[in-house]
Amino acid sequence: MTIKILTLFPQMFAPLFESITGRAIDSGALNIEITDIRKYSADTKHFKCDDAPFGGGAGMILSPQPLYDAINAADPNHACHRVYLSPHGRIFNAGIAREFAALSKPLLLLCGRYEGIDRRIIDLCIDEELSIGDYILTGGELAAMAVADAVSRFVPGVLGNAQSAADESFSNGLLEYPQYTRPAEFMGLSVPQVLLSGHHGNVEKWRKEQAEKITRQKRPDLLK
Repeated sequence: MTIKILTLFPQMFAPLFESITGRAIDSGALNIEITDIRKYSADTKHFKCDDAPFGGGAGMILSPQPLYDAINAADPNHACHRVYLSPHGRIFNAGIAREFAALSKPLLLLCGRYEGIDRRIIDLCIDEELSIGDYILTGGELAAMAVADAVSRFVPGVLGNAQSAADESFSNGLLEYPQYTRPAEFMGLSVPQVLLSGHHGNVEKWRKEQAEKITRQKRPDLLK
């Protein structure tokens, strides 16, 4: 799968080229392309990409010209599903991550900055807006990294064990069951005996019961 990210700060995306996503990129299971919006500014001296908002107000707005040119350079035939990270969008979750991973086309993520982007870019170029939660970040880069990372986990070949994504919190509507590893006893606390029994049926039953219990205690809203 290909994920294209458009940003004013390409250096912020170095973590995506490390660890699991980095190995997936090296293996060819995942392709991440970063486009520097500044390179498309008509201001070839200062590479200015923002301006004051019409009507007044605090902050600056990303100008339409560099955004428009950067988007069309990265996706000249509108072959991508284009997403703008914005508080106005639907709230990102595991279901949307799975939906994006199943796309038959690349995913393009546009990162805003400052007070946002010129509305005409959304009207002309963007397929949907997407939010990662009811709070504001200084820019869309962290949101884009979260989306790219979450989506990649559902792409075949990214995780060493495909079952990992299926068992994680939210994938089946529940929080994940507790996990343990060696040693069997630590600081006076022991691993539940059922996990040491070797009886796969009992282990699965226990995990399901624990997932439901934890979800009921911590996120009862998910059970609805």
